[in-house]
Amino acid sequence: MDNDSRVQLRVLGISYSQLQSGAYALIMAQVNGPYRIPIVVGAAEAQAIAIAIEGIQPPRPMTHDLLLKITDACGVKLRQVFIYKFENGVFSSELTFSDGDKTFTVDSRTSDAVALAMRTSAPIWTTLEIISETGFIIEETTAHLKRDDTNSDTQSEKSHSDENLSIDQLQELLNKMVDEENYEEAARITKLIEQRKQKNS
Repeated sequence: MDNDSRVQLRVLGISYSQLQSGAYALIMAQVNGPYRIPIVVGAAEAQAIAIAIEGIQPPRPMTHDLLLKITDACGVKLRQVFIYKFENGVFSSELTFSDGDKTFTVDSRTSDAVALAMRTSAPIWTTLEIISETGFIIEETTAHLKRDDTNSDTQSEKSHSDENLSIDQLQELLNKMVDEENYEEAARITKLIEQRKQKNS
């Protein structure tokens, strides 16, 4: 495929899915662009991606870590992830590996592909067609984030205010952010809820 028709993506965050119980929404963002793509993933896959986002090193290797240890031992590196199809609500992806001489691709669930890419810093690509079909733009959120970046006091006040809310109130706020498609803020609140639950346990 022509490289001009491809779009690079990055992981923006994870929030609870409002469409499917027990699932999560993985939010991918267009690199140097306004589009966002939500991808529904299971709890286990969401955890694997979240661990990579936070840079956590589990005491024992998880499935994706184990796979990469095996490929590294064989001299094979993950070069890229390509989300090449969206059909019947499902994203299809392929992984490109190389040993320096030979390059090959294998099909993969998109959640697994992203989890592996997060651990290797391999680029994630998709097509303009998929971006057009599944992507959306959050102009207000982008402007809101820019304001927050230039006004740390405002962000600090917001975080401090959220800390005074109960878990139920945070959950209501999270639902509101998801309904408004403010996924960046939803991801921040999700993390705060998880921290609160861990503290109370």
